[in-house]
Amino acid sequence: MAEAFKFELVSPERLLVSEQVEHVVIPGAEGEMTVLANHSPVMTTVKPGVVTVKSAGGGEERYVVFGGFADILPEGCTLLAESAVRVAEIDRDDLARRIQEAREDAADAKSDEERTRAEAFLAQLTTLQDAV
Repeated sequence: MAEAFKFELVSPERLLVSEQVEHVVIPGAEGEMTVLANHSPVMTTVKPGVVTVKSAGGGEERYVVFGGFADILPEGCTLLAESAVRVAEIDRDDLARRIQEAREDAADAKSDEERTRAEAFLAQLTTLQDAV
């Protein structure tokens, strides 16, 4: 059994997870990363995606996050999400609405930089839709 550490998943609305876990898989801006106990300190932005939490008791839960950042320390990890919900509770209509808004943002972009950012966010949301 892997060593457990404290993990918290927080959204503006509520605290979704606060428990001892074996590992957490986070959709970091530079790619997915697995966090284990005694991880080197790092702070990363989180892109829209699925966070997988393996509890110390053996259960596994998945959450959809729409951006945020993670603060990882050897003794624990806190993920502050812009928005988060359990995969089982995902509102597919809300996800479709976010994708449509991202398409509109890309089409309405005033600069190449703005368009590139909007298209990247749209790609992340589309990938997320396929994952859930």
